[in-house]
Amino acid sequence: MVNNDVLRRVRYIFDFNDSKMIAIYGLADHHVSREEVSAWLKKEGDEDYEECSDLLMAAFLNGLITDMRGAKDGQKPVVEKRLTNNMIFMKLKIALSLKAEDVMAILALADFKISKHELSAFFRKPEHKHYRECKDQILRNFLKGLQLKLRNTNDDTEDDET
Repeated sequence: MVNNDVLRRVRYIFDFNDSKMIAIYGLADHHVSREEVSAWLKKEGDEDYEECSDLLMAAFLNGLITDMRGAKDGQKPVVEKRLTNNMIFMKLKIALSLKAEDVMAILALADFKISKHELSAFFRKPEHKHYRECKDQILRNFLKGLQLKLRNTNDDTEDDET
């Protein structure tokens, strides 16, 4: 999935304003401006649109984990230079303190059924024999389910792409 889409959807799901977005980046020791955040949130056809790199998305997700779960003692997590759907999925799961059953229930809200074994394959290390790549459809359905659960709305304005 495109990082900008994930960022836009997460912002909508949690109803974050620009100041909150900037603060979340700050929790990951990554300082961004309101203009940068605004450019990442624009739709792809907009002339002010800027691509949100994997590094920037990872910093946001690390900040989100700190914001929702509190800071851990010791070193801050390393910001990944390369991000996959599996890593985004895992970071969202960690930020929200979700168990497998919670994730399955969220996916079910988006009419997407998955077994516990299939789900666990997304959270394994890539070298593990049962590792499975998380496709865009699964991450998109997870975000849609989160929206339905947390925003309590059937508004599909954030899900206009397929």
